[in-house]
Order: sequence, then C-alpha cells, then structure tokens
Amino acid sequence: MQHKTDTASSQGLIDSAGTGVAGPPAVSARQLTKDYGQGSNAVHALRGIDVNFERGRFTAIMGPSGSGKSTLMHVLAGLDTVTSGHVYMAADLLYPKSGHRHHPSIDQAGRVDLTRLDDRQLTLIRRRHLGFIFQSFNLLPMFTAKQNILMPLVLDGVRPDNSWMEQLVETLGLSERLDHLPGELSGGQQQRVAIARALITKPGLVFADEPTGNLDLAASTGVLKFLRDSVRELNQTVIMVTHDAYAASYADRALVFADGQIVADRQDPTVKVMNDLLSEQVSAGAADYSQVQG
Repeated sequence: MQHKTDTASSQGLIDSAGTGVAGPPAVSARQLTKDYGQGSNAVHALRGIDVNFERGRFTAIMGPSGSGKSTLMHVLAGLDTVTSGHVYMAADLLYPKSGHRHHPSIDQAGRVDLTRLDDRQLTLIRRRHLGFIFQSFNLLPMFTAKQNILMPLVLDGVRPDNSWMEQLVETLGLSERLDHLPGELSGGQQQRVAIARALITKPGLVFADEPTGNLDLAASTGVLKFLRDSVRELNQTVIMVTHDAYAASYADRALVFADGQIVADRQDPTVKVMNDLLSEQVSAGAADYSQVQG
C-alpha cells in the first residue's frame, strides 16, 4: 500500500521539538515493529517507527481506522509487546527520587527500555508514573467520583496529596460532584473524573485514547482545554490518539499514521490542515483497495 509521506517524517528519526533538546525525550521509539499473525496472513501494525516525544508537549496521533495509531500508543505505554525494536522512557520520569541514576534498568543516556522489563515492572510503572484516559471513562460504578479519583493511590498504598487533589477537582469543576456516583454524572463530568484520576499520581506521561469520542462539542472542548492547560501550566506530557481534527488542533504537534507508518508530522496543527492530511490518506487507501479489487 502506497501513501503520501511528509518530507519531515521521511527523513528518518522525527524529533518533536525540531531542535536538539538536551536530555532524553519523555518517550521514544526506535525501529519499532508490531506484527499480528505470521507468514502471508501477518498484519504489520507498526513498520519500523522512529519517533521522539519531548516532555512538556501535547502530541496528537491521527490516522484512518486500522492505521496503527492505537497500537503505537499501547506499545509506548507498555500495554502491548513489540515484535522488534525498543521503547525508551526518560528515567527521571519513572524514578524521580534521588539516586535513580543507579537503577539497574537505566542506560547511560538516562533512559529505561520498556521492552526489557517484565510484566510486574511494567505494571508498577503504569500504576505509579503513567496516566491513562480512555474513551469509555472506565469508572467504577459503585464508587463515588472522589473514590474513583483516588483509586490509583489506594491500590499503591500511597497517601493522597490533599493540595494537589483540591487543585485538580477545582480546576476540573468537580468540587460539588465528589460524592456523586458515576451514574449520577453527565458524560463530560465522568470524563473529567477520569482525567483527575489519570493525573492524581502526578504522572510523568499521560496517554489519552479518543478522550472526547463519547462527548458532545461543549464537553469535548472543556476536556481538550484542560489537557492543553495541563501541558502549559503543569508541564505535563500528553500523547493523544484521536480521529478528530478539531481535537488534534489543541495539540502542539500532530502525527498522521497510515499503514503502520508515520506519513506526516505537523507542528501547531489546524483543523483544516489535519482534515486535508487525513483525507489524503483515506483517499490513498481507497485507491489501493480499488486496485486490489480490480
């Protein structure tokens, strides 16, 4: 399958900042591949991905259905394994306490290779240092909003930082909803609870998978503005998978995926630019399908 490829992304390693930023990126991929199945029936979900995601940036990943964008996010977050290649995270995001440089899993560049960690190590990293926001909210229906927000800390046996909790719920407009069950909240309110839960551990990275997919325009705008503000004001690093050019326009940078490859890389994306790029890839895919059928 042939796709139009942006010049910046066709020259090998893609650097999200465009300049040589000192220190390791928040997360990066090197020659990353992911295959499902074997032989002639194999599906190549990721094809030799090389990409950096700098800290303190909001990156959107777009692409047609089946392009590999969600697979990339799952692999970057340690939710799925790789076929080959490496996923590196900055060690100071995962082991923020002093002395982390001497941790045995850290290389000389100050990175941790997630592909070399076992399931237990990955589980601890996800629980303690990564935040996840999903389209379906994934709130526990029998617990209040406050209990859902604090759940990651409860599971890890960590006492909450009350000032941080207050800042989150006030910023997200949840102060009057903490004692409500999820079923008593609107979709937008439930997603804001999910965002607070993702940020309560002060994670090094936040991964958002179609976070506005089940929301109306007003609720979507509120969620996107908060993600944007969390990057600007809290120096948060956010990687968001979305099919929506409007959502991508809130990011500092947008990648377009097609056939398991990054085919475009745009700084300060606009709705029009992203819609045009996505339409090109959908059209290219349809043309390839027609050729096969013919």
